[in-house]
Amino acid sequence: MKGDKLRNFNLDGKLIILTGGAGYLAEEFTEEILKFNGRVILVDINLKLLKLRIKKFEKEYRNKIFTYKCDLTSESQVKKMFGDIEKKIGLPNVLINNAASNPTMIKSSKGSNNFENFSINQWQFDIASGLTSAFLCSKYFGKINTSQNRVILNISSDLGLIAPNQGLYQDKTGSNFKPVSYSVVKHGIIGLTKYTATFWNEKNIRCNAVAFGGVFNNQNLKFLNKIKKLIPMNRMANKSEYNSAIVFLISDASSYMNGSVTVIDGGRTAW
Repeated sequence: MKGDKLRNFNLDGKLIILTGGAGYLAEEFTEEILKFNGRVILVDINLKLLKLRIKKFEKEYRNKIFTYKCDLTSESQVKKMFGDIEKKIGLPNVLINNAASNPTMIKSSKGSNNFENFSINQWQFDIASGLTSAFLCSKYFGKINTSQNRVILNISSDLGLIAPNQGLYQDKTGSNFKPVSYSVVKHGIIGLTKYTATFWNEKNIRCNAVAFGGVFNNQNLKFLNKIKKLIPMNRMANKSEYNSAIVFLISDASSYMNGSVTVIDGGRTAW
């Protein structure tokens, strides 16, 4: 990196664990981390999809990108993962809790995502995938015995600050809903962030969260016309527009930020 203004953004070989590494935005985050000289371990339960995600980076960034298959809802697997990473790759400097179940625009003629019909099994799966996984990874990240400055970044959502507008998802049958579990997970992620930011104030671990708005991913025109009316910028985010925030929040450029929630939603929660 050239110039004093950019020096603090350089990840300088830091080792970053990115959970939900096979997810839609994970590829974007990974590329940005690598560009800023970080090393990244993509963690997901879907190893096949993980390998597809990193295929484009392996040649240029050899020995800087790794994959690890793990069920992040299993404490024994998470514990083993941190042990394996420390032995085989090194001490992680950053944890990005990105894993979650995101049942966006799921349609059901029976209204299974309706609050009154929402199944306990789906609830438990979503909570485990998005919140328990973040708790477990944070727990074992915090157990690492080092005096180095470290960072946890939790990925929340604008729906971690507001309730979903169900009118966005309604179909002709009136049976399509954003499930309650998604909002609860994303609100919970913010609570976890604030708790760990203050609990570990003497361990040189900074904990912050980002609340992202919706990302354009070829949604149907009816949905896009509805949601843009709720966003002052009159559009959803492009998939690359969160990358710079990720680098800022895990680098020394944000060295005095702790327990904060950075909202990047085109202004939606300002209304």
